[in-house]
Amino acid sequence: MASSMDPAAWASPAFRWLLAGRTVTSLGSAIAPVALALAVLHLGGSATELGLVVAAYALVEVLTTLVSGVIGDRFSRTLLMRGSAWLAGLAQAFVAVALVMQWASVPLLAVMGGVNGALAALAGPSSRAVVAQTVPAEALPNAISALRLSQNTAMVAGFSLAGVLVGFFGPGVAIAVDAGTFAVAALCFTAMKVQPQAMPSSESLLNDLGAGAREVFRHTWLWVLIGQALVYHLVYGGVQGVVGPIVLTREFGDQAWGLSLAALMAGFMVGGVISLRFRPRRLLFSGTAFLALTACFPLAMALNVPLPAILLGAFVHGVGLEIFSVNWDLAIQQQIPPDKLARVYSFDQVGSYVMRPLGLALTGPLAQSIGEHRWLLATASVMAGSTALALIPPSVRNLRRL
Repeated sequence: MASSMDPAAWASPAFRWLLAGRTVTSLGSAIAPVALALAVLHLGGSATELGLVVAAYALVEVLTTLVSGVIGDRFSRTLLMRGSAWLAGLAQAFVAVALVMQWASVPLLAVMGGVNGALAALAGPSSRAVVAQTVPAEALPNAISALRLSQNTAMVAGFSLAGVLVGFFGPGVAIAVDAGTFAVAALCFTAMKVQPQAMPSSESLLNDLGAGAREVFRHTWLWVLIGQALVYHLVYGGVQGVVGPIVLTREFGDQAWGLSLAALMAGFMVGGVISLRFRPRRLLFSGTAFLALTACFPLAMALNVPLPAILLGAFVHGVGLEIFSVNWDLAIQQQIPPDKLARVYSFDQVGSYVMRPLGLALTGPLAQSIGEHRWLLATASVMAGSTALALIPPSVRNLRRL
């Protein structure tokens, strides 16, 4: 069993710069949504307008991600990462000035949300695909675990810091801090020197995109688990965004939902620590089995159990999802050719999030028609059942760690 502090990963300057850049970006990315929501409300925006601002970010991000995967395989990934970081920093600085100077508006925030969604998508696949260029192959498992653990820790700190910044200084200053984190990340990515990846020979963007799609469908385990992610986010997005907050605050008070999210993040962090040491040979079989634990959170909310049991369900959900995510990321890094890696990651990201807006739209009417607790129970059943179905293909059960 490898040490949790694999020297082959930590000895790489490129990996250390990547770790620093992605960590500080995660810190800012946790601050921004809290500050943005309060900024919209401070401007007199309604819940519907807030939803439109958030949707603008999500929609543009999904639409841009597939193109960014092609770009990430055609051009320097570090160049894309630092370029998008600088531009995102400038965009957030503009929003911060508009808020501080009090000439911002809800439509302006929606437009800038779309801009930031595009910039986030531009860097997303490249920042995941570049990991294998920063460390030796034997250090890749530890590198992935360390990156996810540091990012989750930074997000916990960011959520906490966001409330302090907005409460004492206002949303404009909080957005300015987010702009500063992008600038720091851009400096880290500038200092990160990696070997250039092999460039695909292609004739058009559509041909490159088609080659990425064919690579996805060439691996049964890959498209099966992307399909499972579609189902997962279709049903769970509404639990986290709509039904969960309503049920817990009504039954246990205003603090209950915040406590459950804290338990969820604690589960992510514990799962990351476990993944530094836990090296299953059949990585997708083990990871997918742990993914079934995510049904525990909606199941606990569906049952008449005390709040500590629900918090335990949220914690177990986080542990299971994080262990799956580490093994999933490692499977992609080890099995996909380097020149198609960013495109495959772009399909993975789109598959993970394209159904979430639909789930958010459908959850409210469905939960009202059949009852919130019944809907939570149905969600838990779908999450567990889809995970069990994903284990049927032999390629999911038998894929081996290299």
